[in-house]
Amino acid sequence: MNVSEKLFSMQDPKFKAFQTNLCPSISSENIIGVRTPPLRKFAKELLKSNSYADFLSDLPHRYFEENQLHGFIISEIKDYDTVLAELEKFLPYIDNWATCDQTRPKVFKSHRIDLIDEINSWISSDKTYTIRFGIGMMMEHYLDEDFKEEYLDIVAAIRSGEYYVNMMLAWYFATALAKQYSSAVIYLEEKRLDTWVHNKTIQKARESFRISAEQKEYLKSLKR
Repeated sequence: MNVSEKLFSMQDPKFKAFQTNLCPSISSENIIGVRTPPLRKFAKELLKSNSYADFLSDLPHRYFEENQLHGFIISEIKDYDTVLAELEKFLPYIDNWATCDQTRPKVFKSHRIDLIDEINSWISSDKTYTIRFGIGMMMEHYLDEDFKEEYLDIVAAIRSGEYYVNMMLAWYFATALAKQYSSAVIYLEEKRLDTWVHNKTIQKARESFRISAEQKEYLKSLKR
């Protein structure tokens, strides 16, 4: 049984309808309808049996679930250089927010010093989901113990007409407000963000349970 046959064997028609609504940019003909837990399990099985190389090299994929599986496999690979090489091949083919956001290489946690250079390359891309991936990595790895105020500048400098980039920018700054409030709020006070991103950041921050009621009221006053 090849990969696509295996994926169809795990098909859930009801979930396909749900997934189609969740990812409107993907044609329903390219969605099989496989839930995330079995996809993650299948990725680990392929890794354990060391039988994923041909699949990773078979780009572009036709089905959404093949892209999801691809991202899950990369997320579990333990060698940093191999992950970077695989991402270089895969990122240009990502065509939806879900695959972009669920590709989360675990090995990056122990390579944060080196990773920042890769992120700068990703966010300089002309590909929507490569930029979004780079912002996501900034959000995941550099808003806690490895935080530096200069990283906020890097993300704030991004300008895009793409909805899925701007949504990630707002998500990043809303998360920054939750984790590094005193540093992040300056970007709203000084109007350093695009107007849409600025207002969406405030909206998302005011929906967060990690931001105090007092802070939410102040953020509301900063809306443009």
